[in-house]
Amino acid sequence: MKKVGEAKTVERDRSGEDQIATYSQAQPLAFRTICDLLRELIVTALPKATYKVWHGSPVWFIDDNPVVGYNATAKTVNLLFWNGQAFGEPGLQPVGKYRAAQAMFRDAAEIDPKAIRRWLQKAKSDVFDSKAFFKKLREGK
Repeated sequence: MKKVGEAKTVERDRSGEDQIATYSQAQPLAFRTICDLLRELIVTALPKATYKVWHGSPVWFIDDNPVVGYNATAKTVNLLFWNGQAFGEPGLQPVGKYRAAQAMFRDAAEIDPKAIRRWLQKAKSDVFDSKAFFKKLREGK
């Protein structure tokens, strides 16, 4: 894991904004509301992060490492933090076999903006260096 002070300044790519807006518009109204609220919270908390639809879901990156993203399923919108298990937050549930953790929402009223802002601050300062991690895995080190 790398500790990150300030993310490097990156030029915004309008196609990323358009991709995420298109993703949101494709969701049922209740989930669109959740997606739009999560997007607003993320963009506000991570103003220097880059973002795009990656593997079918909106994802924000710091130094080319995925940090946070969300995806709509049939029943919920899942907010995923790549290093979420390191945050020590009871509202985040471990997912997968690495360090990710997520929160699931069925309704926008379930979203606690204060908690999400706290999680996003942790995500910004404690980035899982996935590029280096997976490179080591591929090299067998």
